[in-house]
Amino acid sequence: MEKKSIPLFKIYWDEADVKSVESVIRRGTYWATGPEIAEFEKNIAKYIGRAYCVAFNSGTSALHCMLLAYNITSGEVIVPSFTFIATANSVVMAGAKPVFAEVEEETFGLDVKDVEKKINEKTKAIIIMHYGGMPCRDTLAIKKLAKEKNLFFFEDAAESCGAEINGKKVSSFGDAAILSFCQNKIITTGEGGAVLTDSEEIYEKLKLLRSHGRLDEGEDYFSSTKDMDYISLGYNFRMPAMCAALGNSQLVKIDKIIESRKKNAEIFNKALLEIDGVKIQSNPENFFSVYQMYTIKLENKSARDSLQEYLQKNNITSKIYFPPLHLKTFYKKMGFGKGNLPRTERLSEEVLTIPFYPSMTRDEILLICEKIAEWSELR
Repeated sequence: MEKKSIPLFKIYWDEADVKSVESVIRRGTYWATGPEIAEFEKNIAKYIGRAYCVAFNSGTSALHCMLLAYNITSGEVIVPSFTFIATANSVVMAGAKPVFAEVEEETFGLDVKDVEKKINEKTKAIIIMHYGGMPCRDTLAIKKLAKEKNLFFFEDAAESCGAEINGKKVSSFGDAAILSFCQNKIITTGEGGAVLTDSEEIYEKLKLLRSHGRLDEGEDYFSSTKDMDYISLGYNFRMPAMCAALGNSQLVKIDKIIESRKKNAEIFNKALLEIDGVKIQSNPENFFSVYQMYTIKLENKSARDSLQEYLQKNNITSKIYFPPLHLKTFYKKMGFGKGNLPRTERLSEEVLTIPFYPSMTRDEILLICEKIAEWSELR
């Protein structure tokens, strides 16, 4: 009999989610521009603690439009290489150049000391990334640095909706921030994203960028007979009403989802601390992680690859988050290469993300830890 496999993640959903989407479908209209979208934006803004939220069809389009709204269409933007490729790609798509900086090894966020070294007269902004549900350790220090240097400070919180620093939610520290609601995130709309800001001017720009640059003046394009004007260049980056309805339903459960993740992480933490050659991510004082992923560190690439192979043989999925962006073909063509970021390159060879999701059972967690312990003993 084949052993049951343990996937990297499972989506958390219930019947309320099904009914929320079904209600929009059965309505038979307003699938693209229904009232659920504005409701979702209002709910997310309130949850994070910001004045405005604009929903998008992905976190990537949210990042892209956030930069365009702030006129970051030239110059340089400092970003981590230890992140998903959208963080850097969005800078390129907006017309600017990404400059990669090192991350620190406590929370895997941008290191303020290296960020400061990378600032020059071309620098326009800094984008930090909150890794895997954990707030970036140097968030406040980088925010202060950005202010001193008269730079925009943005947060890529795609993986960290609900995480906190000193009781304040991430996504509320930057000039603006983005969230992702892709299928493996804390809450999901299948695909989706959002930009959060306290600027009404940026809010209005984002709405234009999201929908063809069309000035709607409070009227719905699909039901209005009015000839609406197009006052800027824009895209079709709208979030459909079904996705927003799902987001509203998911957001109701976010505290429950985060609590489940926290409890599961505590079981992992306790068990893995007993295993030689395995390090768990630390949690700085007054930092609250929502554990979107659970990532461990091994001694070196050889050990990491060996463990990944052993887990795969035992039907346990794992993944490397993240290989360095500056070593991907696209960015190597732009002049980046091996040796540019020694710490990031080494860290990327040591990390391994193991299965983690709210509905994990204690038995599944202990089985994973048992296999990791077996691997450690066999070395």
